[in-house]
This record gives sequence, C-alpha cells and structure tokens, in this order.
Amino acid sequence: MSSLGRRSKKVYGKIASLDDLKQWVTDFGAGLGVDVETFSSNYQGAILEFIHESAERVDAYIINPAGLTTVGEGVRHALEDTGLPVMEVHFSNISANAGAARGLGGGAINSSFTHTATGLSMGMRHYSYAAALTALTLGLDDQDFLGAEAD
Repeated sequence: MSSLGRRSKKVYGKIASLDDLKQWVTDFGAGLGVDVETFSSNYQGAILEFIHESAERVDAYIINPAGLTTVGEGVRHALEDTGLPVMEVHFSNISANAGAARGLGGGAINSSFTHTATGLSMGMRHYSYAAALTALTLGLDDQDFLGAEAD
C-alpha cells in the first residue's frame, strides 16, 4: 500500500493516491501520443519480474525507486540489463538539504539508480513524471539521442 496522499503536501503535492498518480501519468502520456503502462509494488521481487517480463514490449522505463532508492541494486541492475532508457523520478529533491522546499526531512540521500539512469527528474512533485515522460518521448524520437555518434 502506498502512503502517497498522506505524506507532506509541501513535498508531495495534492496527488491523493497511487491510482490517481497512475491515471495522471497515463493521461499525460496520451496527450503526448504515448501509451503508458503502469506498474507498482512494494516487493522488489515483483518489480524484478515485471522488468524481466516487459523488456521486449516497452521502449523505456520511468522508475521512482522510493524505498529502494539506496538499496535496490537488483532492480537497478535489471533495468540496466534491458539496454533500454531509464528515467529515475522522485517527487522530492533527494539531493536537497533537510528543510529545503522540496527536500526530504532527513536531508539528502544518494540513489543507487542515478549512476546508470539515462536521466533524472526530481523535486517537481508529480510533474517530475511529466518531465521524464516528455524527455523520453523526445529522446526516443531522436535517432541521435541514445548512442549515435555525434558528427
């Protein structure tokens, strides 16, 4: 069960539930002409199974590692192994000092996902997902974006 909707409105905004977030992201994607498939779980094994089973049918991943941010090495590795673009997202700014406008109460944390992610969007509440989805959509439409040699 997600605690989204019961967390600090200052940091996490007005999204009332995980289902509301999924619908918002799906609707935003539709506006970009993108089909969005959502998945969430509090269980690392279920997340790993989803990544392994979906890698052949999706173009990219957007992940909010949440509680796995510092310890989700298996999930990070599975995403890297797909060879697909991965955007890491966070509602809060996980790099901000404690007390910063969108920072975590305990202060900055280091994500184990960031060093292999294609990109990172954070600190913009649910808009972090919009930024990630927009960037991926533009990047996937650009033949030179992912790995092509620059002229």
